[in-house]
Amino acid sequence: MGARCYQTAAMVFEIVQVGDPVLRQAARPLDPAEIATPFIQELIVSMRMTMYDAPGVGLAAPQVGESLQLTVVEDDEEHLATISPLRRAETRRTPLPFTVLINPKLTPLGDETDEFFEGCLSLEGYSALVRRHRAVRVEALDGRGKPIKLDLEGWPARIVQHELDHLAGVLYVDRMDTRTFTTGENLGRWWKARPASEVRARLTP
Repeated sequence: MGARCYQTAAMVFEIVQVGDPVLRQAARPLDPAEIATPFIQELIVSMRMTMYDAPGVGLAAPQVGESLQLTVVEDDEEHLATISPLRRAETRRTPLPFTVLINPKLTPLGDETDEFFEGCLSLEGYSALVRRHRAVRVEALDGRGKPIKLDLEGWPARIVQHELDHLAGVLYVDRMDTRTFTTGENLGRWWKARPASEVRARLTP
């Protein structure tokens, strides 16, 4: 069950899964005056709690049943410490502090792209190769309604692009290389440490 009714206190939500229409709707922007309301402030706290509980590195409001232009992201050093230095360098994975993005606008910075496996909390148990811009600029309002601007590259840029897709009703399966779609078990067994070019070569007839 999603969070389709207004919350009265922060809580961990069940994450909406693919097939629910809310994941395919363009979320509505928030009026800046709404941001300070108890509902939105409690929603932000609940989304953060839900992201930690999943666990994940980002969560958009549609994933908890609220079609709003709101997302939270975080990829902290504690989590990154479990990833090998070689893998961190390959994926350009650097810490991303907890950030609230409301009514975000994204601009690619340059033409370079990267391709890595992505999963999604709303498509549990699956992953696929997805090509994303290597660097982006995000302009948004924060959790207090203040304007912020972030220039991101590498994995932080990928996280934000993934979450902002949710606000447009887009899922990573819309962007994936369909031949690389895999279960989480097979990702770990066959593909996770391999370069995208090698994965594609092995899957091409």
